[in-house]
Amino acid sequence: SKEEYNTSSTDFTFTGLFSRKDTAELLFAIVTVIFFTALMANGVMIFLIHTDSRLQTPMYFLLSHLSVIDMMYISTIVPKMLVDYMLGQRTISFVGCTAQHFLYVTLAGAEFFLLGLMAYDRYVAICNPLRYPVLMSHKICWMIIAGSWFGGSLDGFLLTPITMSFPFCNSREINHFFCEVPAVLKLACADTAPYETVMYVCCVLMLLIPFSVVIASYARILTTVHHMSSAEGRKKAFATCSSHITVVTLFYGAAMYTYMLPHSYHTPAQDKIFSVFYTILTPMLNPLIYSLRNKDVTGALRWALGKFKSSQ
Repeated sequence: SKEEYNTSSTDFTFTGLFSRKDTAELLFAIVTVIFFTALMANGVMIFLIHTDSRLQTPMYFLLSHLSVIDMMYISTIVPKMLVDYMLGQRTISFVGCTAQHFLYVTLAGAEFFLLGLMAYDRYVAICNPLRYPVLMSHKICWMIIAGSWFGGSLDGFLLTPITMSFPFCNSREINHFFCEVPAVLKLACADTAPYETVMYVCCVLMLLIPFSVVIASYARILTTVHHMSSAEGRKKAFATCSSHITVVTLFYGAAMYTYMLPHSYHTPAQDKIFSVFYTILTPMLNPLIYSLRNKDVTGALRWALGKFKSSQ
């Protein structure tokens, strides 16, 4: 029986994102387009940054690593979701769920820290341009990358073993489209309150500290920009800041809703919607918002396309 399966099997079952038959095909098509757009846009960004000498700057160096994280991040969740829909299955093994959980937490944590430190890079570039080569040297850029990966990995190694060590009984159906921490913990038949408190404190540090760095950096940037004598400089700086703040707010805001707001204030359906923002949409929006509005990147893209046509 289904109940016997749930208590004896080590597999989990997702309710999924395509559970409603009237919208399943449309959502599947949209998510597929977003997934391949994210891979292509981030792949193009990485290629341009590493082949065009004009983009060999600290900002683009950090952006290339953000693109690497985004490609891995979206590939951790979306391919299985799409394949499962096409094959008509919704299960994931315990080992698969553990691996997905670890990769998701690690990559999300790395992106949280990297976005915060990228805001610091913009602050130095606009508010201390003369000291920029020193404050954002090649060594410091690598320290930023290493620090982001270390912070994300630490979070993954701490949270994953504890989350997956709880006994799971009765229904093993995860009311989500991937192995997200709150959704998995709801299946535990043990007291998870102490661990959820520790996880809450961890998430506050993981989210609020980088987000505070972002807010402080852009507040200083906007103050400096306001006193600029050049109208064109002010316009360019405001455009850059607004696009960055849009992506950061979308990413951090959705994650804060999921991990910092008490469970009584949101439903599983709302959790799925907000998770879509920071697991599926953000990896696509990052290269588009950060880069395609940038003249240096569009110029490098035109140069690469021109070189390709001439070689043909």
